[in-house]
Amino acid sequence: MTSPPPLERRPTRAELAAYDGATVDDLLADPLRLLFVGINPGLWTAAVNAHFARPGNRFWPALHRAGITSHVVDASAGLTAADRRVLAEAGVGISNIAPVATARADQLSAAQLSEGGDRLRRLVAERAPRVVAVLGVTAYRQAFGRRQAAIGRQDDDFEGAELWVLGNPSGLNAHETVETLATWYRRAAQAAGVALLDVGPD
Repeated sequence: MTSPPPLERRPTRAELAAYDGATVDDLLADPLRLLFVGINPGLWTAAVNAHFARPGNRFWPALHRAGITSHVVDASAGLTAADRRVLAEAGVGISNIAPVATARADQLSAAQLSEGGDRLRRLVAERAPRVVAVLGVTAYRQAFGRRQAAIGRQDDDFEGAELWVLGNPSGLNAHETVETLATWYRRAAQAAGVALLDVGPD
């Protein structure tokens, strides 16, 4: 399908449905040290062409608490050029297992996850990040057939990159908080050689 053009503001509820099936651009630093991988874009993310854009998602607050960014990025109306530059200078990128936007991740088919996993392998082989951090253990198990995978550093590498499987930052995931996510993000970033900030209490 042809995706509607991204909005340059927060989308309205009525506008979101138009982005079902749309795609979101990967955010790739050069050189790429740490690649965060979501499950797939939500409709809000597709509408503004910025990863983890829906208010309430804990990705950006956790990234800040981990010391990867100096402030909490507000992606709800898209990423600013300055925020993109901060991530690029840190060597941090963002992609998805499946590139197609849905209202909920559980609307993805097994085939879409499997195909997305193959696409991700090609991307990682080409861009060679030091660390790949997949954000969602259930989706990782489904996409790569690793039924026993648990949170944390994995024994096997991923196309030459160190592989971490971490919690999903969605506000619907009751198993994680901003602090628990930030702890894992910081560990993955340290493994990737990302220069981290000392972020004190907000």
